[in-house]
Amino acid sequence: MRFENRNVLVLGGNSGIGLASVKGFAEEGANVHFTGRNQETIDEAMQTVPGAQGHRVDITDRAAMADLLDNLGKDGRTLDILFINAGIGGFAPLREITEEQWDAIHNVNLKSCVFAIQQALPLLGTGSAIVITGSIGAHSALPGNAMYAAAKNGLHAAMKVMAGELVSEGIRVNMVSPGPIDTPLLYRNPGVTGAQVDALRDKMIESVPMKRMGQAEEVARAVLFLASDEASFITAANLCVDGGALELR
Repeated sequence: MRFENRNVLVLGGNSGIGLASVKGFAEEGANVHFTGRNQETIDEAMQTVPGAQGHRVDITDRAAMADLLDNLGKDGRTLDILFINAGIGGFAPLREITEEQWDAIHNVNLKSCVFAIQQALPLLGTGSAIVITGSIGAHSALPGNAMYAAAKNGLHAAMKVMAGELVSEGIRVNMVSPGPIDTPLLYRNPGVTGAQVDALRDKMIESVPMKRMGQAEEVARAVLFLASDEASFITAANLCVDGGALELR
């Protein structure tokens, strides 16, 4: 019960790593709120995790984010843990990248994540923790991944700067970077066919020394560790959960 009576907000918690983390926080006693863009999956998540409160909010909508945080902060309530997990994928070779694709991916995966943290700061105080979902894709040269890699690499850099700025306030900021994880995000890349996803999945498995995809629960355990008091002397860290894919290639 590491999170008993603690208030947690998971941005992007209605599926995959986010939902596994919502479940983990709730099972360890937290009061959990989470966001998503799809009401159907939000409702399913709330049924899966009784007591967790889902909110239909797009992280790119600053006004909606402000309303959510205002409601969470009523009666002097604060946040103990903020998990930034919202993100989208997108693959395209260099010659086919469009400005619209680039802007869409960077808006969700980088810009809106930073502004969401900025907006949440009034609710965070000494002893609180921020965890951000990165990706080992930010540090590899996977063909067709320039847009996503650039956004996640920027988020990694921003994480370190934010950790340095907030350390004197007693707020820890860390990142968890998954490798190939079996989540719905893999199948939500605009313009990528099912056959292409299957081929990409096979290539990912081959690139992992453990020769398998990771599971959302395996990443969630790392998220919960970084958010807990067990990681009280850890900030600005990037914890890779990738089966050795980044360092053992």
